[in-house]
Amino acid sequence: MEFADKNILLVGASSGIGLATAQLLHKLRANVYTASRHMSPELAELETTFVPLDVTQPIGAALDGLPEILHGVVYCPGSIRLRPFERIAAEDFRADFELNVLGAIQVLQATVKRLKKANGASVVLFSTVAAETGMAFHTSVATAKAAVEGLTRALAAEYATSNIRVNAVAPSLTNTPLAAALLSTPEKVEASAKRHPLQRIGEPQDLAYMTSFLLSDHSAFITGQVMPVDGGMSRLK
Repeated sequence: MEFADKNILLVGASSGIGLATAQLLHKLRANVYTASRHMSPELAELETTFVPLDVTQPIGAALDGLPEILHGVVYCPGSIRLRPFERIAAEDFRADFELNVLGAIQVLQATVKRLKKANGASVVLFSTVAAETGMAFHTSVATAKAAVEGLTRALAAEYATSNIRVNAVAPSLTNTPLAAALLSTPEKVEASAKRHPLQRIGEPQDLAYMTSFLLSDHSAFITGQVMPVDGGMSRLK
């Protein structure tokens, strides 16, 4: 995959999947622009242009300094709020929706004109295996991410004539700081691995490779899709 002279915006790139994707795109010679609430030490080591951004607040002119042309946008922020349905407050559902859905909408509305100018751009959003495969205690995140999948397909249809592709990646449990509480002991890691047909949990690099593929010209005939990267969990028994 070749990304020389391509401008890619990664939102939520300070850790986990976003950081792994930033690191990979940097190796592939992309011009990487990153945005998140804080710059992590790992992100600071990369040659990226950093924009402080809190997607749960009105972003206003925060992204106005981006290049006139963007070849790709990746929206990585997500949440894992696992509780019994009866213990999830309306405010919790609202917070997950604001982070996962409304944040993505804000970013894309602020960047779509730049994407149109690329004459061949790609947007990658993130869903979850739980949006398609029912999982207990995942009500809030599954609801929000199902909305992300709907957003993906609707935008792919609306912007196909502008040559902007829109796809989503749906991971299962991945070894990131966001999932640290679920993977805090070797026993928890082993139990999680056994739930996957491939007998392991995901690593950030697994998702970074798929994301980079969807950003690249190698996926030029793919749009409106939700791509599972889940060790077979959503399809196999």
